[in-house]
Amino acid sequence: MENVYVLGTGMIKFGRYPEKTVPELGGEAALIALKDAGIKIQDVEMFACGNLYQSNAMVGQRILQQIGQTGIPVINVSNACATGSTAFREAYMSIASGMYDITMAVGVEQMGKQGLLGGAGAGDPAYSTEGKMGSGLMPAVFGQAGIEHMRKYGTKLEHFAKISVKSHKHATKNPFSQYRNEVTLEDVMNARMVGYPNTLYMCCPTGDGAAAAILVSEKKLKQLAGGRKRPKVAASILTSDPYTDRTLTLPDVSTLTRRASKQAYEKAGIGPKDIALTELHDCFATAELVHYENLGLCGDGEAGEFIDKKGGVHPSLGGFAPVNVSGGLLSKGHPLGATGVANICEVVWHLTQDERAKDRQVPNAKAGQAHVIGLGSACTINVLTI
Repeated sequence: MENVYVLGTGMIKFGRYPEKTVPELGGEAALIALKDAGIKIQDVEMFACGNLYQSNAMVGQRILQQIGQTGIPVINVSNACATGSTAFREAYMSIASGMYDITMAVGVEQMGKQGLLGGAGAGDPAYSTEGKMGSGLMPAVFGQAGIEHMRKYGTKLEHFAKISVKSHKHATKNPFSQYRNEVTLEDVMNARMVGYPNTLYMCCPTGDGAAAAILVSEKKLKQLAGGRKRPKVAASILTSDPYTDRTLTLPDVSTLTRRASKQAYEKAGIGPKDIALTELHDCFATAELVHYENLGLCGDGEAGEFIDKKGGVHPSLGGFAPVNVSGGLLSKGHPLGATGVANICEVVWHLTQDERAKDRQVPNAKAGQAHVIGLGSACTINVLTI
């Protein structure tokens, strides 16, 4: 396998852009990434595009119609919430295999006020439990994961609320975040209940967004980096759920992350204590808490104590093992196809001390990981090192 590096990144501020189209949003992020890499679209040999809600509409080709059609192969990816990160992995694998030297990945989504998302098999009476055995909507699914942790380990509502407070505080330093408002513990706990124990401020907002990355082989890195330090993709892992005796009324949101995490650490040759920052899939505060344990940031049943000791909090705020210093999905937003690439951009910026992360820079960052799951299921973990 060839070594692969991230040469350039681009991201637009997450928010709502009703006046723009999906290809326009994706094209804007792609142009930023190309400029950051110091190359032109004519230099790109392969393009992977992640988008969920227009997955039948050849979004990748339509983005190239915005920024330049050069006849290169285009792969359009749809993989639930892991859509963008799966597109990144396709771009990575195309270089790692030795087939190409320069590839581009774009994740883009336009959701606006899309509303709550159903679970796998929604509408199929063989799979849908909606209204019959609880709810398959995502706030309920991840609420169930939180309740299970509470039952098993004695985790308190306050632990989930502290995650929301932390992430909103982090977002005040991120100009790309959809929301940049602080909230207090009382604000979070007294907010409208959406799916117990997740209150409104423990749920990610919908919105629009796009992010892009330019990947290169080691040979091209030496030609194009101009002496700049660029992060290596030390591991790019994709998993799905193995069969377990869990039922679809209580989806397993942990096994595929644990399997991916084990593979990622082994491939990268490092462990969780070597990770300077983690951008993980906090679609709900309950999800972030269980993923602390799934990613090995703390032991099983120790997430509550981890939070109480300020685990996951930026070092500048007195914390350690920082998680979602971007503000995470809870504040940055979760335009599904864009999220995976955006998480990678955040890690890249800290490893390279990029100006785009200067107000929230994690000191001495040498390794970081970006994690996304999509129920159904897919999990990606990309470990980057410098």
